[in-house]
Amino acid sequence: MDYQKLKDEIIEYSKTIGIDKIGFASTSTFDELKNRLLRQQELGYQSGFEEPDIEKRVNPALLLDEARSIIAIALAYPSKMRIRVESKKGERRGIFSRASWGIDYHVILRDRLLKLEQFIQSKIPEARVKSMVDTGELSDRAVAERAGIGWSGKNCAIITPEFGSYVYLGEMITNLPFPADEPMEDRCGSCTKCLEACPTGALVQGGQINAQKCISFLTQTKDLIPVEYRDKIGNRLYGCDSCQTACPENKGKDFHFHEEMEPNPEEIKPLLKPVLALSNREFKTKFGYLAGAWRGKKPIQRNAIIALAHFKDESALEDLINLLKEDTRSVIRGTSAWAIGKIGGQRAKEGLEQATEFEQDPNVQQEIQHALEMILKNKTSKS
Repeated sequence: MDYQKLKDEIIEYSKTIGIDKIGFASTSTFDELKNRLLRQQELGYQSGFEEPDIEKRVNPALLLDEARSIIAIALAYPSKMRIRVESKKGERRGIFSRASWGIDYHVILRDRLLKLEQFIQSKIPEARVKSMVDTGELSDRAVAERAGIGWSGKNCAIITPEFGSYVYLGEMITNLPFPADEPMEDRCGSCTKCLEACPTGALVQGGQINAQKCISFLTQTKDLIPVEYRDKIGNRLYGCDSCQTACPENKGKDFHFHEEMEPNPEEIKPLLKPVLALSNREFKTKFGYLAGAWRGKKPIQRNAIIALAHFKDESALEDLINLLKEDTRSVIRGTSAWAIGKIGGQRAKEGLEQATEFEQDPNVQQEIQHALEMILKNKTSKS
């Protein structure tokens, strides 16, 4: 079998099924990555969403018998909305990050990888493969870097010369010995704009991130967000693009190659107040197809409450007071209390004081007291 010829055929076929970039890598262990992951673990910088077994993350041979090569793919996604909707007083909106625009990218990339698998097996029926997107054991970024898709930027994203970092990544381990491509030279140089743009300082240094401080991670958690990060979240409902939009390599990059990635503005930049009242069924109907819906409605609703506080939206006070009184979820009640305190005013004070009479959860009680102190402090500073 001429594997260079088959590789060329795969590259040509990939263009016909909507793969924007493809590269090939060896299956040798990712030794440098292993050292970085061990250090991340040691420092407590992991998100907890990763594959817990580091050996599986760095050794493809543990994932497929006789693994001989890895095929990496990249699909470019849009960075701008074709139709914009505006946030205005009384009708404030939240925002989903660009990586959650359109249909969940896991679905899109799995479709492309399945077609690629079928093509390879039509040529070599005995070929064995294992594909993964994001939630697999391997590091998508490490594979893409080795396969020459792009270089690993200081913002901890793969940056391609063609599409910047606005790309989704996936990979396929095979038992076929395809010739490997050359990794790309790092072009970040002395630039530190992404580190400077990170709202929480989560980018500790170029190429190293403390996931526990990363807004993208925080918006996906299900607990109360630490107080020191709430103001930094702004109106983000899911994810964060600050380190991408600050990157000079992304300037002017906006690609609309895939119709299923096109955002519905009313859904990726939704009105905040209606989000608070969604039932589980309504949430799934409206947002269920987005990548940003994977953790369910509670994190999105909590983030919507923080966004209303960010805007100091007085028109949302009654909604927030009702949540504080009636919602069964302590995270929602506690976040509502904080938001009421941020918005402030006499009605906010009354709502919080009423809540002290019946609230039993100690964490929510603490949030109520903190909110009342915020109102008092604000009133004192104005007088």
